[in-house]
This record gives sequence, structure tokens and C-alpha cells, in this order.
Amino acid sequence: MLRNYINIARRNLQRNKSYTIINLVGLGLGMACAIVAFAVVGYHLNFDTFHTDSDRIYRVVTESHREDISYVGAVPGPLGERFRADYDLAERVARAAQFEEQIMAVKRQNELLKFTEAAGIACVDPDFFAIFNFPMRVGNARTALAEPNTVLITEEVARRYFGTTTPLPDVLGKTIRWNNDLDLRVAGVLANVPNQTDLPQQLYTAFSTLKGAKDPLMQWLSSNDSWGGIYSGMQCFIKLRPGVSAASVDRVFPAFVKKYDKPTPERFNKYLLQPLADMHFDARFGGKVEKKYLLTLGLIGLVLVVTACLNFINLATAQALKRAKEVGVRKVLGGHKSQLLNQFMAETALLVLIATVLAYGLANTALPFINEWFQTHISLDLFQNGPLLGFLVVLSGLVVLLAGGYPGLVLAGFQPITALRGKINQRQIGGFPLRRVLVVGQFVIAQALVICTLVITSQMRYAKQADLGFTKDAVVLLPVPEASKANIATLRNQLAQLPAVTTMSFCAAAPASEFNQSTSFRYDTRTSREAFNINLKHVDEQYLETFGLTLVAGRNLMPSDTVREYLINQTTARKLGLRTPEEAIGKTIQVNEKPGTIVGIVKDFHNLSFHEVIEPLCLTTSLPDYNLCALKINLSNVPGTLAALERTWNGIFPAFPYSYQFLDDHIGRFYQLEEQMLRLILAFAAIALLIGCLGLYGLVTFVVAQRTKEIGVRKVLGASVGNVIWQLDRQFIALVLVAFAVAAPLAGWAMHTWLQGFIYHIDLNVGVFALAVGGTLLLTLLVVGYQSVRAALMNPVTSLKTE
Repeated sequence: MLRNYINIARRNLQRNKSYTIINLVGLGLGMACAIVAFAVVGYHLNFDTFHTDSDRIYRVVTESHREDISYVGAVPGPLGERFRADYDLAERVARAAQFEEQIMAVKRQNELLKFTEAAGIACVDPDFFAIFNFPMRVGNARTALAEPNTVLITEEVARRYFGTTTPLPDVLGKTIRWNNDLDLRVAGVLANVPNQTDLPQQLYTAFSTLKGAKDPLMQWLSSNDSWGGIYSGMQCFIKLRPGVSAASVDRVFPAFVKKYDKPTPERFNKYLLQPLADMHFDARFGGKVEKKYLLTLGLIGLVLVVTACLNFINLATAQALKRAKEVGVRKVLGGHKSQLLNQFMAETALLVLIATVLAYGLANTALPFINEWFQTHISLDLFQNGPLLGFLVVLSGLVVLLAGGYPGLVLAGFQPITALRGKINQRQIGGFPLRRVLVVGQFVIAQALVICTLVITSQMRYAKQADLGFTKDAVVLLPVPEASKANIATLRNQLAQLPAVTTMSFCAAAPASEFNQSTSFRYDTRTSREAFNINLKHVDEQYLETFGLTLVAGRNLMPSDTVREYLINQTTARKLGLRTPEEAIGKTIQVNEKPGTIVGIVKDFHNLSFHEVIEPLCLTTSLPDYNLCALKINLSNVPGTLAALERTWNGIFPAFPYSYQFLDDHIGRFYQLEEQMLRLILAFAAIALLIGCLGLYGLVTFVVAQRTKEIGVRKVLGASVGNVIWQLDRQFIALVLVAFAVAAPLAGWAMHTWLQGFIYHIDLNVGVFALAVGGTLLLTLLVVGYQSVRAALMNPVTSLKTE
């Protein structure tokens, strides 16, 4: 019987080729989107789940209470050691100071090889490897890092640094030079770090190594007195003892803060435990992807599958009239309703099976682009991904039931006598009202996605084109790996000789940067620290000219290698309670215990993304902190200029690998997640529109076939071609307008909520909605118009002969 069902299903699908192709494309695209959404969501939900007892692992994070509350996924350097000594609540405690974009050098066969490690290196306590499950290939992680200047590397790094033919045991004892400062001895080789982790470092050295570094930041982090500030890479992890709750640890932190932090009612830190499972998702503490975005992605994938199923139902019920006599004959010959239902479900199952194979192929084709867009390492290998295989089975089954259930019941429910007489009417198969509802449902989804796409695109364009308060075009950022007076003077002199370089500045960070040093300060003769923090940027006297910053009062900084003078922004002056910015000129300000005179007020500029408000900020000179060289260049010959910059830089820093970045690309990293979301929603919106148009094309074909004789009568009675076209098109235009009336408020609410995540954002306006509905109407007219014009131009004699 099953074989008979399949054979008949195959013949019916072959007989109705256009119906089959439309449904295959629609279901294939919708299911492909669902597969991609499932894979992306599953990838992110599995971050750091491979660690043993992961439910007992927590990160200590900081809730900083000043004038406002801010959140940092880091803690003061001494916190981990003090917590370990004072409390017996944790089974293990480990500090981890992480440094990204670090330069490593090794000698191999008398050749000096240089490597830039994007994920950098982590300085950790030995207990780090008792908390996290990073297996060793060679050596013992707990004893290997008992001494300073030892390092553990992954197998991948060992192969890259020392050659693929070098046995792993022979790597032990070899030397890696870190930032041309510290020599680290390889004490062990780790297994390669899994992709799904927020601890991506592939090199680990002992925390005690920090004490011997030249870098002031590293020396400060290793100090037992560095409670006054928080470095964003300074993290502390604990593994609670069995039976100890996170709440019980949170209760001891207030007393801990009083003992070490010296809080005041206006300024204090609150330390909290963050579960390891939340690290990847909590944006307040640096999480990469918020769960609400994953939920949205999953819902979009589900909605597109539902859209394809609605399309299938619409076309299947429209086809029911053609199969009425077939049903009547089967029932007269003794066919039961259940057998007819099974026959139609077999046809649906065969179609869905082919669509599933098509969807899997489409998803695999799109996977390289998905991995590139989202910077992921997703695999769709069914033999290594059991959940994906299970999802495909469940998805296919649900689509068969959802898409095939209602049309099957409609067909199986025909009365044989009525069917054989050809008296089945529209109402008995659901009629046009049902199909109108289905078409409206499809276009509600499509138009909502189109509106979301337009709003996100407009906000991204606004973020890129709005006045940031400084110049970001034609500015190249070069690293300064060794900020000595001699190196900076040499680099400045040689770069100044290049014709394409107009101005340059040495600094710690660009005006808008992820690097912001937030710290407390004292103003003038006030005895206590201000209630708000200030962002400190170390810059030279050319900073204002290079980045186009504007002075609103006072003068620029004088050349100096140390802290002597300060510039503050307008926000700082306002929050200090000054009536005019000029009042601050000549006053003393003390930042990080370094006093200086305020000599100028800078016009406010965005030092963070548009997600954040412009914060209090000060600029001062400090040559040892200059790790960037910013150059304003002439764009007439960019390749030649970049080549000249590389030659000059390599001549001064031969021990370091060269790199550069344009400032506008650097700022673009602020909106990386939004850009990723935009690409995906744009793709999904296009697919939703395509599925809707396929369904619309199939439906208008059916409508034209049903109204062929009516069209002939109208033309014989004098109706013009335009009148006939309008009679056919107007009902579909009305459906699109009804869909827009539903989609607009839903999408408007969603986008209004999304825009609230930006302090500076566009306003929702009528133009976005008009463009969405106008574009959808134009697309509808193109799809419907082709069939309408064909029907309107048909010879009425031929039309009247149609049964």
C-alpha cells in the first residue's frame, strides 16, 4: 500500500510541474532558513559547556556605583588572591589577566619568526586549569605554571611556531619572546582550544610573570595595592564548593569591599558572581551575543517555515478543484476517507523529503558566508552533529503535518456525487476568504522584515555618516610597540618626510575607541574625589589637529613627555557645575594621583559608540603610554602610501610584525553585531518576499484559470484591457495593503524598542513605512501583472470556449 501511495504521489507531482516547483522552492528556502537559524542558535548556546562541573564555575564581575551605575566584566588585580585567603567558600580561585593583540617571536633554524596573536596571552594562577577543562598533551598544567616566565601553548601554536615535524615533547624548554620584553620557557603543550569558548587564548603564562614586565600596566596588576582601578582584561574565576550557592558568596562581598576597597556612599564597587553559562550572553559584562537576538533569529527561522507552509496550503487548496473528479472516482470504487488522506499526506511527505534535501544543500552553500559574517565555526555535518539530524527529522515531520493536514482533510472530505458532477465550489475548499487570509499572513511577515531591514540600515548609515565631533576619514593607525623617546622621535621624523602624510599624532587611543581608561579624579581645591569618573586619554600636542577636534576655550597642550597639563571636554565642565567652560581654565585637576593644570576645553566628541552617552573626558601628555601613531594622509595614492609606511615602520621596529588599520574601520567594530544582524535579516526578508511572490504567482494563475470565461464575457461586452487587468489586480493590491496595516504597527513597535538601545539614533518616520509598502506593491504588481496582462490580451472567442 505504501509503495502504491508513493508511486501515485510521484506521478501527481510530475503531472503538475509548476505546482511542484513552486512548492519545492518555497519549502526549500523556508526550511533552509530554519536550518541556518538552528545551527547559529545552537552554536552560541553551547559556549563553554564542555567544562566539567560548569554549573559551579563563576566569574566575579563589578557593578560600579558612581553618579551612574556601570558594569564591568573584570575586577581589581588583588581581588582573587584576597578572596582565596579570606573565605573558604570556593574549591578553586584563579586570576586571569588577558592581553589581546600580543606579539610573539621565536627562533627556528637561525631565523627569527614573528607572530601576532589576536587572542593574545593570559597570565593565570595554576588553579585556572583545575577550574577549566583544557587538557594537556605534554606536561602538567598545575605544576608547569608554578614558576614565573613559564608558558603553556596549544598544539596548534606549537606546530605554527616550531614546525609541524617537531615532536611535541621536543617543544618543552624552547623560548618564546613576548613583546620583545620577556623570554618565556615552554613548560607544556595543551590540546587545541575548542572554538566555542569565551576563553580563546592559546598561550598561558604564570600570573607571577607580570612582576618582571617593563609594562607599567602589568606591574600595576601584579601589585597587592591596585584596588583603585579596574583593567578590563583582569578577570577572576571561582569554582564553588559543592552545596555552596552563588547567593551566599554575594552576601559576603559587602564586608569584603569595606575591608579592601575603601568605599564611600557616593563611590563604591559591588562585586557579583556571574555564572559561566551567562558570560557569552550578558552584554553588560562584555557578552558577545544577547539571548534576545538568538530568540529573534530562531523566531524568524520558524516564521519563514510557517510562511512556506502557508504557501503550500494556499496552492494545495487551489489545486483541489482539479482533483475533485479523481477523489469522486476513488470514493465510488470503495476508497475510504483515511486512505485518501494518507494518499495526500504521502504526496506531501515526498515533496517535503525532496525539499529537505534541497534545504540542507542550500544551507551548506550559505554556510561559508554565515561563518564569515558571524565569525563562527559552524558545521552542518550530520554525522558529527546529532542535534541537527534530530532537528531535520522533527522539522520535516512538522512541515508534513502543518502543510499537508488541512488540504488533505479538504480533499478527503469531498462528496463523491458532487465531485463527479464537477459541482465542487470555492466554499467547499476553503474559498477565497481562506486564501486571502493566508496571503495576508505571508505578506505581514515579509513586510515586517522589510521594515526592520530599512530601519536597521538607516541607523547604521546614521552611525557611519553622523558628525562624531572628530575627523575619521583618511586616518591610518599604526602600532607603536616600544614607546621610547628615541623610537618615537625617529618614527616622527621619518614619517614626516613622506609627501602623503599631512599630520600625525602619537597617542594611547583614537578619539572613539574600545580602549577607555575610566578613573576617579579631584578638581581644584575640592577635598574629595568627584562623584563621577573621567575617561583619560594620553595624547601629544598634535592630537587635536590630526583628528580635527575643536577647542571651545583656552589653548592646546604644550609639548611634554610627562603629565603637566590637561584638556577636558564640555561634558566634564558641565558635570563639575561650572557656569561656563572658561571657569575651568587655570584650575588644577588630579587624575590617577597626577596633578596638572587645565589649559583648554575641547568640544564634546563621541568617544564610544552611539549606544553610549558622551562621557566626561580629559586629554594629557604621557610619552610612555603612546602605543599608536595616527596619520592623516592624502588619498591620491593609497597603495603607494601604505607601502611607504610599511617600509618606514619595519626599519624602526624590525622585531615586530607590521599591521595598520584605517580609523573608520576601527570605529566600525562598535557596530559589528548590528551589521551581522542586518545582513541576516536582509537575507531573510528577501527570502520571505520570494516565498510570498511564489505563492502569489501560483494563486493568480489559479484565479485567472477560474475566471477565463468571465474575462471573455467582459471583453465581448466592451471591457478594455486596462479594465480587465484592474479587475484581476485590485484584490491582490487590497491584500498587500491589509498585510501592511498589520505589519506596520508590529514592526514599528519592535524597531522602536531596538532603537532605544542607542542613545543617539534616528527617528522612525513615515518614509520608511511608505518605502516598504511601495516596494511591496510594486513587486506584487510585477508578479500579478504578468498573468493579468496575458489573460486580458487573450482572444475572447478562446476564453468563452474554456470549460
